[in-house]
Amino acid sequence: MQNQQYRVADGSIELVCPAGNLPSLKAAIANGADCVYVGLRDATNARNFNGLNFGPAELGDAVQVARRNGVKLLLAVNTYPQPASWQLWARAVDCAAELGVDAVILADAGLMQYASRHHPDLRLHLSVQGSATNHEAINFYHEQFGIARAVLPRVLTLAQVEQVVRNTPVEIEVFGFGNLGMMLEGRCALSSYITGESPTTNGVCCPAKVVRWQKTPKGLELRLNGVMIDCYAENESAAYPTPCKGRFEVGGERYYAIEEPTSLNALELLPQLLDAGVRAVKIEGRQRSPAYVAQVTQIWRAAIDDCLRNRGRFTAKPAWMQELNGLAEGQQHTLGALYRPWK
Repeated sequence: MQNQQYRVADGSIELVCPAGNLPSLKAAIANGADCVYVGLRDATNARNFNGLNFGPAELGDAVQVARRNGVKLLLAVNTYPQPASWQLWARAVDCAAELGVDAVILADAGLMQYASRHHPDLRLHLSVQGSATNHEAINFYHEQFGIARAVLPRVLTLAQVEQVVRNTPVEIEVFGFGNLGMMLEGRCALSSYITGESPTTNGVCCPAKVVRWQKTPKGLELRLNGVMIDCYAENESAAYPTPCKGRFEVGGERYYAIEEPTSLNALELLPQLLDAGVRAVKIEGRQRSPAYVAQVTQIWRAAIDDCLRNRGRFTAKPAWMQELNGLAEGQQHTLGALYRPWK
């Protein structure tokens, strides 16, 4: 049976947290998550890393743990089915419906059609991988497949988010903290150009089998499928091994030519997100540790509660920002596209 009681109170905002395994799920619940999103241990999941995620039996356990604690469990089936193996994606949706997850996060329109026809009571969320950046696209998915929520790509300004909210009946969810990347959700082909495998169909941006680290006189070289994307000095922290976070020589200068390693942190914009009518804020990081999940969830829970109590006087506490910076890529954060005062 599906949980039909999924409601977000008016004037509130849900905290949606990641879990790559059962310990992370429990850490998110213990520290105040309203929802936890997880993935299966296969290509249907855009964070399909070795040693992480859930089999069907474990997903059933996760549903029960979440339900006992009054927390919603969401399943990300957020890659794109392929003609030769589409049944894998259909089975993932069937599994979600049978086990009673509170919602499925989907990117592919064909899979949404399958879900709406075969499991009409299953709540559907449009994944950020669907790349829906305007209300027309979101309303199409709502009218055709009945999606209840859309996760916005990280390319919109706060004013653009407000415009989307005003023009759709669909709940809007935005990313609040975590990896930023190139912000081409569902469309990036950079890693597949180098690795030969697409992150939108195989579940990982850069499969571990193509990653090579090698110590050389110049430093620690990082290569993907034989292509060097960076070289780190002895005391230098290495970034996540993706082409977009590499340093390249351009015009005789070596630097982060595509994207610097940094994390999105929109904590200080909480009052504006609430005023805009955003219904959920999402923490990225299903590949991260239970300790990471616990720390980020605890801070965001405290901040959301403080903002709801004192919206007109809310400020992000320096201690919160300092702790989040310690968890951020490159030990630094950005507001990303959300804050563009000239727009």
